[in-house]
Amino acid sequence: MSELELEITDNIAEVRLNRPDCKNALSEELFESLAQTGEDLKSAPGLRAVILTGTDGDFCAGLDLAVMQSLGARLEEMRERLLNPPPGERANWFQKPCTVWQELQVPVIAAIEGVCLGGGLQLALAADFRICHPEARLSIMEAKWGMIPDMGITQNLPRLMPADRAKMLMMTARMISGAEARQEGLVSELSDTPLATARELASELAGRSPEAVNGVKRLVAETWHLPPGEGLTIEAQIQAPIIGGANQMEAVMANFQKRPPKFSG
Repeated sequence: MSELELEITDNIAEVRLNRPDCKNALSEELFESLAQTGEDLKSAPGLRAVILTGTDGDFCAGLDLAVMQSLGARLEEMRERLLNPPPGERANWFQKPCTVWQELQVPVIAAIEGVCLGGGLQLALAADFRICHPEARLSIMEAKWGMIPDMGITQNLPRLMPADRAKMLMMTARMISGAEARQEGLVSELSDTPLATARELASELAGRSPEAVNGVKRLVAETWHLPPGEGLTIEAQIQAPIIGGANQMEAVMANFQKRPPKFSG
């Protein structure tokens, strides 16, 4: 049985963590598979959106305890992986399974139910959107084990919540519900059926011009915390190749003719 399942339908990829016996906890194999699958999807032809989810009613319980228990005998190997990213990478071996989803041009949606803990929550935070069940259980749990969250959380959490609230959750390892996570800004939307809602959103995004959707992802990634004025050039640089292009003109014509657009690429 594969620990990670990938299915692409109508240009939408579903990536499913598949270790239901341990609530989809992250094994070393799953670390590798997430990173590689994300890399593979970068070149998937016609891809419009990605959904990240877990099997059997849970998103991800975080780092597998078996991996944690093995650290004591492999400390030097683990420190080497922490401090020395692969050639050409900014993210290390532990970070890449999360950061790779931010490197994709297309939008990524996490569908969360059950538990979403530790590294599992950091994986969800790497998505562009998080659709969460109100009664899901979420925690930035690393402090419980005497560690800090280090799977790319610095790249996304500062955009979602104030520093004091982030420190509160990280230092206490407090467990919160999906509804509480929505109030904190950790999740984008609540749903009693997160996967169905994620599929609806993916289909809606797939119906927009890919240059516009992917351009918005890049726009936010590159400008959201720049000083005033510094994002103006980036806006223009992203817009220039889009405006007047085939898909942009198709969006205009489809609106005028009151028909569904037919985008290329």
